[in-house]
Amino acid sequence: MNRKYRILIAMVLALAASGALAAAWTLLASVPASRVTTSGTAAIGGPFTLVAEDGKTVTDQTYRGKWLLIFFGYTYCPDACPTALNNISVALEKLGPDADKLQPLFVTVDPHRDTREVSGDYLKPFDSRIRGLTGSQDQVDSVVKEYRVYVAQQKSESEEGDDYLVSHSAYIYLMGPQGKFVNVIQGNEAGPEIAAWLRKQMTQSKT
Repeated sequence: MNRKYRILIAMVLALAASGALAAAWTLLASVPASRVTTSGTAAIGGPFTLVAEDGKTVTDQTYRGKWLLIFFGYTYCPDACPTALNNISVALEKLGPDADKLQPLFVTVDPHRDTREVSGDYLKPFDSRIRGLTGSQDQVDSVVKEYRVYVAQQKSESEEGDDYLVSHSAYIYLMGPQGKFVNVIQGNEAGPEIAAWLRKQMTQSKT
C-alpha cells in the first residue's frame, strides 16, 4: 500500500471522527477500493475505563500483554454489528492456539440501552471470548473520541424515544500488547481473511 493511500485513509478516519461523514465518503471515492484499510500513523487509542458484562470495572491496563481486537457497535444494530461479531468469531476459531494472544472486545456506542446485562445476552451466540464493555455516557464518549469512531444517533420516531438507530463506523481495531494502535480492518471482512490478517499483523508488528 503506497504512502498516498495511507494518508487518504488516515484523513477519512479523522473526518469521520469529527462528524464530517459526507466529506469522508467523498474522499474515499477518490481512491481505489480496498478490503483492508490502515490509518497510517494517526494517534488512535488511549486510556479508558468501562464496565464488563460481569460487572467488573476494566481499563486499558487490564488487558496489557494481550493484543486487543476491538469493535465498536451496539446491540440494536441491524446488520453491521452481528456481521462483524460473526466474522470475529470465525477468525478466532481459525487462529487456533494463536487466538490466546488476543482479547476481543465489543464496546457499545449506545450505553443508554446497552446495559452490561443486555450486552452479555447479546454476545451469547458469538464466540465466548468476546467481552462486552459498556459504561456511563461520559465513559463511552471518551473511548469513542480516543479511537476516532464516527457515531451519530438517528432521531427516534417513537414517543418513548428508545426506538432509534445509531450510525457508526464499522472498523475492527487491532491494538498491540502495550496498548499502541497497530491497524484496522473492515468489519465485513470474512472470518478466514481476518484470521490471516491478524497472523500477519502480529508477526510483523513490533508494537
